[in-house]
Amino acid sequence: MKQKPLKIGITCYPSLGGSGVVATELGKLLAEQGHQVHFIAHSIPFRLGAFHKNIFYHEVEVNDYYVFRYPPYDLSLATKMAQVANMQQLDVMHVHYAVPHAVCAFLAKQMVGDRLKVVTTLHGTDITVLAQDESLKDLIRLAINESDAVTAVSQDLIAETRSVLDISREIDLTYNFVDPRVYYPKDSASLRRDYAQPHEKVLMHISNFRPVKRVQDVVDIFARVRGELPAKLLLVGEGPDLPKIQCRIQELGLADDVHFLGKQDEIAHVLSMADVLLLPSEKESFGLVALEAMACGVPTIGSTAGGIPELVTHGETGFLAPIGDSHAMAGYAMELLRNDALAERLKAACLKRAKTEFCNEKIRSKYEEIYYRVLGQKAEDPSPVC
Repeated sequence: MKQKPLKIGITCYPSLGGSGVVATELGKLLAEQGHQVHFIAHSIPFRLGAFHKNIFYHEVEVNDYYVFRYPPYDLSLATKMAQVANMQQLDVMHVHYAVPHAVCAFLAKQMVGDRLKVVTTLHGTDITVLAQDESLKDLIRLAINESDAVTAVSQDLIAETRSVLDISREIDLTYNFVDPRVYYPKDSASLRRDYAQPHEKVLMHISNFRPVKRVQDVVDIFARVRGELPAKLLLVGEGPDLPKIQCRIQELGLADDVHFLGKQDEIAHVLSMADVLLLPSEKESFGLVALEAMACGVPTIGSTAGGIPELVTHGETGFLAPIGDSHAMAGYAMELLRNDALAERLKAACLKRAKTEFCNEKIRSKYEEIYYRVLGQKAEDPSPVC
């Protein structure tokens, strides 16, 4: 007997960011399986795009009553969650990030009753940054402990959650994923010619250009590589460190070899131009961009920060070095860029690992299993094929 489809609420940060991408793509996958998915946020998730069957969007409107010094978004979100849960008879509320979303879901559950189950996914910043604030620790701990299930995107994040918040409850490991229908090696030859000559190698970095991404190291790595072989650096994204990076590139005389592409939506086409992705982050709970690169056949050279080693296998799908060791990372980059046979071997390994270990259907099935578990039901074993 086929299991009854679920009604699932999803709340995430709808703007640019890895958690919003994963939450939106998960919602689309669930809808394809016949589940009814309701996104509850202050704006439509940017990856949602056109009309999708079984997907609905509910906008959170903030009360601007004059006595409020600051708009009470958290209370408005909790109220909207409860309203949608009651009107649509939701089975599960799946929230991405503990603060404020899991806290709001906890409040919504108090209004709706225990029939509404809450699943919280930890993506990183809620633990690696916000949980370091003593004024927020108790609130985050409450949100996690009161959730019916908690998931995290890497073993490293699970360990840090337990350490920082003294959490002992079960936390399910659910890695991020990519959709192979979207992420695969694209024919970007004509696009690549706009930025590099045929004999030049292309290094790439994609981020929000915050200090934690150590984009300065990206420039240092490229400067070493450029001193040894013809190459171009493509920087994708925007953020607070961008002006400093632009100045540093000018100081090093690399302006003609570096291209700033700004924010891009069609990341698979952009990534397919690259020979290598640089990810020397100081903190990275998972590193979704490295997985997107892997699915496009592009190896990553990065740091051993956080969950990156769980994603990038040193010597097989990329190379890793200690945080801040730009000299070693540059050495790995030159080794890879000079050795075509090595590059092809890593490309093949990247495609295989992305397809088998981080397959969208595999992770979607894991989330379904968690949903049915908190509802006291046994999930079917669909044996997803990737």
